[in-house]
Amino acid sequence: MARLSHLDRHGQARMVDVDAKPVTHRVAIAQGAIKMRPATMRAIVGRSVPKGEVLAVARVAGIMAAKRCGELIPLCHPLGIDSVEVSFDWSSPAGQRREHTSLLIRATARIRARTGVEMEALTAVAVAALTIYDMCKAIDRTMEIGGIRLIRKTGGTGR
Repeated sequence: MARLSHLDRHGQARMVDVDAKPVTHRVAIAQGAIKMRPATMRAIVGRSVPKGEVLAVARVAGIMAAKRCGELIPLCHPLGIDSVEVSFDWSSPAGQRREHTSLLIRATARIRARTGVEMEALTAVAVAALTIYDMCKAIDRTMEIGGIRLIRKTGGTGR
């Protein structure tokens, strides 16, 4: 069984010591999706959602969340992120019911550090999706958030 780095030898939670790790350029890309009715998509694209410009607000929310990840996740290192990008792409995945469409959310986080930025990229996607849900819930309570996962990470040693 693999040893979990967030547990000490007694099984107690701890913050991982990254002091001995080299500083490297690291990149993490995460994505997820929010499924919604086509009418909701049209309202977002047409900028007619009563709460405002959904994608602009969700992009800023995702960036802000990535920057505060160390405050949200207890054992996550607080990081000075070099950049975070949040993008959106409309899709209609195979096998999906016609009465729904999906908005793919992708976040890319970059840093030069001793630890990775996977959690920051994942948090950016999750909070961007939650922001979209919050802004559109009055017009569509059928929305579903899902598929949030790490797509790629680079940097560090041996992984």
